[in-house]
Amino acid sequence: MLRSIWKGAISFGLVHIPVALYPATRDDQIDFDWLDRRTMDPVGYKRINKRTGKEIAKEHIVRGVAAGEGEYVVVGDDELRDAYPRTTQTIEIEAFIDPRELPFVHLERPYYLGPLSRGEKVYALLRETLLATERIGLARVVIHSQQHLAALVASGPALVLNLLRWPSEIRTWEDIPLPEAGPRAAGLTERELSMARALVDDMSRPWQPEAHHNAFREAVMALVERKREAGDVHQVTPLEPQVPGASAPTNVIDLTELLKRSLAHPANPPTPARRKRGAS
Repeated sequence: MLRSIWKGAISFGLVHIPVALYPATRDDQIDFDWLDRRTMDPVGYKRINKRTGKEIAKEHIVRGVAAGEGEYVVVGDDELRDAYPRTTQTIEIEAFIDPRELPFVHLERPYYLGPLSRGEKVYALLRETLLATERIGLARVVIHSQQHLAALVASGPALVLNLLRWPSEIRTWEDIPLPEAGPRAAGLTERELSMARALVDDMSRPWQPEAHHNAFREAVMALVERKREAGDVHQVTPLEPQVPGASAPTNVIDLTELLKRSLAHPANPPTPARRKRGAS
């Protein structure tokens, strides 16, 4: 059973859908920990002054933002705290868009959404509506004190919340030497296009995720297993992992009957409640 990392509600119009957020991915890369060859102790990072090479205490470290050549602006904890987005425990849908208009380069990390507090019916209502209209929801959400732009997507029986990169994080392709758009501008002939389409058709097949494997990870883990079976194992004192806590939902109400009122007043969304400061 997956453990939820966030609880709140999807909000559009006057409708609230209580949901929990679950990780939809896992890190499948090899995690090479640093160890001291002499003692097999874990090796961590130190706070080092790059000019003197000396370690410095945590209380002497401040946050600085580069503001020019060799210039920094120091931002204090209180100032940074005031800049944090206010927690709402709500996935606020701002619009519904055609998914074909959202470039793949904006997609960052997906999460599953599961219904809470007898919200199954209104959850299914939104899911089936998104599937029928072939739309996705464009939303904002605050997770762990960070505000995210997100896409709410119906996928099979689930609603998926895919965090998006902000437009300012996307590099432009204007400085890359790309061929001109369009077959004629790119100098392509109809025969070349026809042969390319035939090749694509010949290689087309249904998506089968189970047919794809991380060969590097499998090879390394096979090597690790062979060495373990041969007794080539070192005892290392593990560090206690930090388990992130999940926040409880606040003021989450299943109000399916407000759908009619939302349609009657589409230009007057409800005024959000006063937001409390803090992490989700």
